Amino acid sequence: MGANEVSSSVNFIARDVTLKNRSHRRARPSQNKPISSPIRLLSIEDTTHEGHGVARENGKVTFVAGAISGERVEARIVKEGRQFNQAIAVKRLQDSPDRILPTCPHFEQCGGCQLQHMNISAQRHLKENWLAGQFRKLSLPAEMSRLEGQPFGYRRRARISVFVKNNHAQIGFRAKSSNEIVDIDQCQVLEPFLQDTYQALRSYLKGSALVAKLGHIELLYDNQGVCVVLRQSRDIQDADKVALNEWAKSSSVTLLWQAPSENKVSQHAVRHYVVDDLALNFQAQDFIQVNTQINEAMVEQAMSWLALSEDDVVLDLFCGAGNFSLPMAKRAGHVLAVEAIETMVEMGRLNASQAHLDNIEFIAADLTQSPPNRIKKAKITKALLDPPRAGALEFLPTLVRLKPQQILYVSCNASTLARDAEYLIENGFRVTKVCMMDMFPQTSHVEAMMLLQK
Repeated sequence: MGANEVSSSVNFIARDVTLKNRSHRRARPSQNKPISSPIRLLSIEDTTHEGHGVARENGKVTFVAGAISGERVEARIVKEGRQFNQAIAVKRLQDSPDRILPTCPHFEQCGGCQLQHMNISAQRHLKENWLAGQFRKLSLPAEMSRLEGQPFGYRRRARISVFVKNNHAQIGFRAKSSNEIVDIDQCQVLEPFLQDTYQALRSYLKGSALVAKLGHIELLYDNQGVCVVLRQSRDIQDADKVALNEWAKSSSVTLLWQAPSENKVSQHAVRHYVVDDLALNFQAQDFIQVNTQINEAMVEQAMSWLALSEDDVVLDLFCGAGNFSLPMAKRAGHVLAVEAIETMVEMGRLNASQAHLDNIEFIAADLTQSPPNRIKKAKITKALLDPPRAGALEFLPTLVRLKPQQILYVSCNASTLARDAEYLIENGFRVTKVCMMDMFPQTSHVEAMMLLQK
């Protein structure tokens, strides 16, 4: 796409911004409203972590959809606010050297990826700089390391939406900033085996009456192969499932049916993946890290940073089925692994037993509540946290009282990591290492690992 061409993605973003403006105008008419403005010539100085350009006019910031750092564009202001404006690029006069042509034909509409118009090096530099901005209140080491893997074909789990309207089935992902479904025939970030399965399944469902009774499809690829969960929005008779079950069998795909009344599939479907030469069992709909390559590198780095020995007693918080717990138990004297979901605790115990690791305890506990005495009285030397997006603030006072010498924090939300790290620093810790983990290339999602020392 040349510098003088108008990208169709800009038109899509413009429509999206306009819809947002209408909603916002009704709610707060005095603060932000859409305006009609002449074309402005803007120089893009920076890029947001969502892939939008940043320009400055007379000290006021304008966010420009369809532009990235280093470009000169003609842009139209679509929303004017007191602190910043929003605009869309209608013509690029100068392209950034970081700009590339997205290889996915759905990029302009699909909301799954935000950064495919930037080369992978620029994406990672952008994420690293964004992390540094999130951690600006913290005293950090001079350098931030990176974990990075293949830019496409990495995702071993995905959830696909299904919607039927006027007898037309749409199977795909949500559109950008919309509840509409983009009907996709491929997804380049999926593992190749999942991509092949998705295309075959999509073709089958498009010609089947079953598609009208489905809400979404879950795809999973692990060391046992491909697993597909079909979430029913309406009951389907067993007789109507026979043909699709036969397709799955002939394709070596494990097919599971989730009834409308079920939160999870009722079939006992134990899967497994391998990390640190350990087999970790999990139920088909349990949480696992979606990027196999980065997960393996992440666990390896965590073991290196913690430098565990037989003298260490480690507390592993939000442990799941043992992604970090079991590798740590191979190296430490003892591991206390804590998880709120009891079925995952049971799976963790099974994993430890099968790995012949008898120095690990799995404990079921909600860490947002008062922890059990077994945790309060533990004499730990090191701790690892891998919490959900909300972070671990409720447990941090207990963790500080346990007096670990090191805390390794793995995070999928930089803002809650920054908040929690600030609390730990105020209570006698310092940040010694930080890593940006590119778990989701082509998207704006960023994961981080931080080591804090007493």
